[in-house]
Amino acid sequence: MSACLQQARFSYLHMKYLFFSWLAVFVGSWVVYVEYSSYTELCRGHECRNSICDKYRKGVIDGSACSSLCEKETLYLGKCFTAKPNSQAKVEDQANLADLATHVLSVADANKDGHISLPEARSTWALLQLNEFLLALVLQDREHTPKLLGFCGDLYMMEKVPNSPLYGISLPWIVEVWIPAGLRRSMDQWFTPSWPHKAKISIGLLELVEDIFHGTFGSFLMCDVSTATFGYNDRHDFKVMDARYIIPEATFQERIRQQRCDADEDCLYGTDCLTSCDLTKHRCTPEVTRPNLAKACDTLKDYILQGAPSDVSEELEKQLYACIALKGSVEQMEMEHSLILNNLKTLLWKKISHTKDS
Repeated sequence: MSACLQQARFSYLHMKYLFFSWLAVFVGSWVVYVEYSSYTELCRGHECRNSICDKYRKGVIDGSACSSLCEKETLYLGKCFTAKPNSQAKVEDQANLADLATHVLSVADANKDGHISLPEARSTWALLQLNEFLLALVLQDREHTPKLLGFCGDLYMMEKVPNSPLYGISLPWIVEVWIPAGLRRSMDQWFTPSWPHKAKISIGLLELVEDIFHGTFGSFLMCDVSTATFGYNDRHDFKVMDARYIIPEATFQERIRQQRCDADEDCLYGTDCLTSCDLTKHRCTPEVTRPNLAKACDTLKDYILQGAPSDVSEELEKQLYACIALKGSVEQMEMEHSLILNNLKTLLWKKISHTKDS
């Protein structure tokens, strides 16, 4: 009896020790992550500001935010998202180039004197090389993209939108590795909003797909449709949080054509834009194998089906799987694409339109 008691006590103490050790590792990792990321982001922001302001003072660049950033110092720069150069963004032949040019010139005239100076022109040209800036420019009147506030050289400022990730919780990688995949999927679902709110957020993603398909300034491809690139605000309005892989279709096609390949897997851009390999030329073909809508539905499937009301869950699942099955370019199946998109939006809106969540 005494031996059993001692063994039970030892097991209890052993478990207690393991639990507090794991807790200490978890808390310590979190503190290190927060401190390190804050420090490195601040350093990058400081270096970025110094580089930009040096060019501004030399008269090389100009922009609507230069004075606030470099002279008045009323604009604080927390971090630079990227310092990597980007390939030139292009728009399609069928895009409304006259309207786009007018829009660009309006933004380029930072001091609103009716003339574009050489520093203003240099700055605007540098910005137009960035996919995310071009997207922000052409979707300024849409609620799912943060508003463009100003620029200085190739640095641009966006409206700060308080937001939450789609799945409500974001953990540093050092913590992620300790959590089993099954538990992580369950945690994702624990931290999502109510179903009516998820329906509203999902409609926002579907509207984004609609907006960038044959819009006024051409079509864009969504080459990273992971949940980490999207979020929502306190009113549960869908927001694009990272637009670096939403790329003009013409830019994508020019880039992928030049890519050498031995298999289809070699023809991938980002995580979601895949084309096929022409083995006779060992070059990638320009047409993506899946349209934006299919990729968006794939992302939404687990998100919106979990907790769906019983009277819509079956039809919703049917529509989502029909959407995920879409293949080839949108031009080849434009009618089917539009039908599925409208059916999904209508189904979700009907269910939440009579609630305060809409």
